[in-house]
Amino acid sequence: MSEDSLMRPGDCVLVTGASGFVGSAVLRTLGGQGLRLRALVRPSSPRTNLADIDCEIIEGDMRHTADVCHALEGARGLYHVAADYRLWARNPLDIIRANLEGTRTVMEAALSRGVERIVYTSSVATLRAPDEPAAVDETAPLAEGEGIGAYKESKIAAERLVERLVADRGLPAVIVMPSTPIGPRDIKPTPTGRVVIEAAMGRMPAYVDTGLNLVHVDDVAAGHLQAMDKGRIGERYILGGQDASLREMLAEIARLTGRGAPTVNLPRAPLYPLAWAAETVARVTGRQPFITRDALRMASHHMFFSSAKAERELGYAARPYALALADALAWFRIAGYLA
Repeated sequence: MSEDSLMRPGDCVLVTGASGFVGSAVLRTLGGQGLRLRALVRPSSPRTNLADIDCEIIEGDMRHTADVCHALEGARGLYHVAADYRLWARNPLDIIRANLEGTRTVMEAALSRGVERIVYTSSVATLRAPDEPAAVDETAPLAEGEGIGAYKESKIAAERLVERLVADRGLPAVIVMPSTPIGPRDIKPTPTGRVVIEAAMGRMPAYVDTGLNLVHVDDVAAGHLQAMDKGRIGERYILGGQDASLREMLAEIARLTGRGAPTVNLPRAPLYPLAWAAETVARVTGRQPFITRDALRMASHHMFFSSAKAERELGYAARPYALALADALAWFRIAGYLA
């Protein structure tokens, strides 16, 4: 634990969403600092990512005030990482309830319990995408109603809610905005994790012209801790890595797995009927469609982002995304996803 850390040995810190991809990385990074770690986990959530972490597990739902207040009892710090990151759901309101109403409940509970410092995990999905490949920073926020799909809309609304609570009620929150995390322990997996798996299995022979900012999930976790110690209340910090086209990302996966890289660039327009069909099937089966219309709309932009503010103010740094892909593939292989 650094000398400038706000949390001291023995302090209680709560992490929501601690069994998930980013949440478990945050909890794991907090380990070994002498803190009393507490994890708010739904009763139905898998505990695989918590198996080797020394923490107190509190079962509960972030949308239930009593559950959150119980989990926050005696806590000085809070990392609110929990979110529904699906790009599609049978009922889009489920995503909005989790991301907006869940955040409202957690922040109100934190205010009532006198939590001294909060790191809220937002997303670069709340930022305006450029019309041409160029890195976007924190100065390009989307307004409510400008997002594509329930996920982006819910994260925009939740981020604006946190900002209002900071301004109007003194909520001691710092906002972090991960770009596209990849790496180990992606148990569900995330939409990007599914792309990594499909490409590694040789099931992505083509690509669309889009771009992502790829970052190791453990670097995102380290950025959360830096935001807790050094972030300015009410400020937003992008926690990203390197910009890469989808073609470059798939080529790197091909290199790491010894497969041939895809060479066919698909136009987006003919894929919309396929996405509509996939969503129609998903409404019957309940299984996530691999391609959605919202994902295609988002893919019309190169989603490139700059972490310069976090680097300058927090001391944030990210390793090359190829290392994150290698770690992700190694974990997926051991966990049986690439069988």
